[in-house]
Amino acid sequence: MIRLTTPISEEAARSLKVGDTVEISGYILCGRDAVLPKVLKMIEDGTVSDLGVDLHGQVIFHTAVSPAGVGPTSSNKLEIENSIAPLSAAGIKLHLGKGALKPETVAALDRYNAVYAVIPPVTALLGKKTLEQRVLAFPELGMEALHLIRVEGYPAIIGAARGRSIYD
Repeated sequence: MIRLTTPISEEAARSLKVGDTVEISGYILCGRDAVLPKVLKMIEDGTVSDLGVDLHGQVIFHTAVSPAGVGPTSSNKLEIENSIAPLSAAGIKLHLGKGALKPETVAALDRYNAVYAVIPPVTALLGKKTLEQRVLAFPELGMEALHLIRVEGYPAIIGAARGRSIYD
C-alpha cells in the first residue's frame, strides 16, 4: 500500500504505476460533470486562483458531496473526461473516479505526469474517512458544487499511468 498525502509531488506522481494500491490523505477537490466545465473556464480566464486552492499537486475526485456521503461517478462521462487533460496541465496530479478512459486521455495523463485511480463505490466506507467538507465554489449547484474535503486513508487503485491503463 502506497500512502499519498496531498499535495502530491511530481516525484510521487511519477513513481505510480498501473495496479498500485494507494491510500490518500489530506485535502482533495470534489467535482463532476456540472462543475468541471466551470473550473476549466476559470483556468482559461486566469481566475482559478480565486478558488483559494493551488491546483498544483492536487487530487480531484469525480463525485458529488451529499448528506449520504461521497462515491465515485463515471469518469468517462463527456464533461468529466474532457476535463482530465486541461486539469492535469493546470497541475492536478491524481484524478479519482471509476470506469475506463479513452486512450487519448491516458496519453494526456502521461504527458502531464498525472495519474487516474479507480476508487471503489463504497460510500459508507468513504464517509467514515471523510473528516471535513466545505463548498469551495458554485454553491448554486448543490451537491454538484466544487467541494474541498479532508480525508484520511481513501483507498484507490491506480488505473492509468505512464501511458497504460488497467483496462487495456
